[in-house]
Amino acid sequence: MSKALLQLDGVHTHIGSYHILHGVELAVPAGQVTMLLGRNGAGKTTTLRTIMGLWRASAGSVDFDGAPIHRHATPDIAQLGIAYVPESMGIFGDLTVRENLLLAARCAKRPADIDTQRLEWIFGLFPALKKFWLYPAGKLSGGQKQMLAIARAIVEPRRLLLIDEPSKGLAPAIVANLIAALRELKATQTTVLLVEQNFAMAKALGDTVAVMEDGRVVHAGAMQQLIDDEALQQRLLGLSLGAHQ
Repeated sequence: MSKALLQLDGVHTHIGSYHILHGVELAVPAGQVTMLLGRNGAGKTTTLRTIMGLWRASAGSVDFDGAPIHRHATPDIAQLGIAYVPESMGIFGDLTVRENLLLAARCAKRPADIDTQRLEWIFGLFPALKKFWLYPAGKLSGGQKQMLAIARAIVEPRRLLLIDEPSKGLAPAIVANLIAALRELKATQTTVLLVEQNFAMAKALGDTVAVMEDGRVVHAGAMQQLIDDEALQQRLLGLSLGAHQ
């Protein structure tokens, strides 16, 4: 296994009076896709938001490339090259596709400043964004909005992507398109931590996997091990990956 780009050690997170994360241990290897799985309410989204500094860890440490970041403000974490695609997608519905991407391109003050080669690469991943370049983002379909959310995260090179349930509520054909796009992104050696409930996507993309339950990581290892062991799938997730081909 390659060196961990992101490491969580003993992370606890409280939200108000609620104790959500209970000592999370998680390693995300550089250049790989790590799937974060678990039943609803297991703490997956809280883990991503804690990494991003949107919620502050009350104990433990979050290290990125060997340096602690758990006391950093969210903008400072983003400046390190970490991007977050929330489950809500976080796009600006009243702005056009172009304006949404321009806001995410930190070094660009106008559309012409966006790296043309990278923009064409994004259009290759998500052709609909080129077609609807001047459309208000709020008028896009659900799948197109998800494509835009991911495109915003990668409009500039990022070292780590945190993506929360990108396939939720999408038609199978759109999910297949997302899998293809994320596979191409994976080929660029971008490190990804991906929360998913769609096990076909997990199987298609994951190199490593961590399974959460009640605010803890209860299993971590190679994705292939989980794919090959239906008893382990049933014990950890209550489901069989084989039933979600």
